Amino acid sequence: MSRDQGILISFEGSEGCGKSTQIHRIADRLEEFDHREVVVTREPGGTQIGEDIRHLLMHADASEAMHPETELLLFAASRAQLVREIIYPAVNEGKIILCDRFLDSTTVYQGVARQIAEDPVTQINNFAVGEIIPDLTIILDIPPEVGLERIKHRVSDMPDRMEQENVEFYGKVREGYLHLARSLPKRFFVVDGERDPDGIEIDIWNEIHARFYS
Repeated sequence: MSRDQGILISFEGSEGCGKSTQIHRIADRLEEFDHREVVVTREPGGTQIGEDIRHLLMHADASEAMHPETELLLFAASRAQLVREIIYPAVNEGKIILCDRFLDSTTVYQGVARQIAEDPVTQINNFAVGEIIPDLTIILDIPPEVGLERIKHRVSDMPDRMEQENVEFYGKVREGYLHLARSLPKRFFVVDGERDPDGIEIDIWNEIHARFYS
């Protein structure tokens, strides 16, 4: 791979799958191994506008009355800002970007779990991201019961609106991700998120090394 070519890696999975832990571990490995700047960002959020949208989506009292179509458009708005303000410039500058969720979250959460029709979800996704598609998407796969149990035992944060969904919702989320991975095997890499964090990190790092550095 050319040294001036940026890399975008997205991390996906249902709530409680351990994405944040692995993103920071992999960022440390990449900075030590590649010596390029590693940009860590998240969805929704990553920019001031995106963080304001995140609060509205996840924590605002009014979000309890939010319709699925509104949710879809707000996620897309945050993503459009993130792509143009952070991701696209970083890719052009040859940086490595690790993104906690990206367009596949909308495909799964709003398209599959919220049951919004596929065509508008795809069109809105495409409009938001333009030509930016992840070079690799890591899915940390866990059963919905495991994710909900992990959320329950968190001590630092109150569950946000998405984390308060039921086990049936997260069952649909899991199946949506696995369907995407089967449909696009060249982009997706599925990791067993129930394993110990060290083993998960090694699996992810080995996949990144094989794809971009071998």
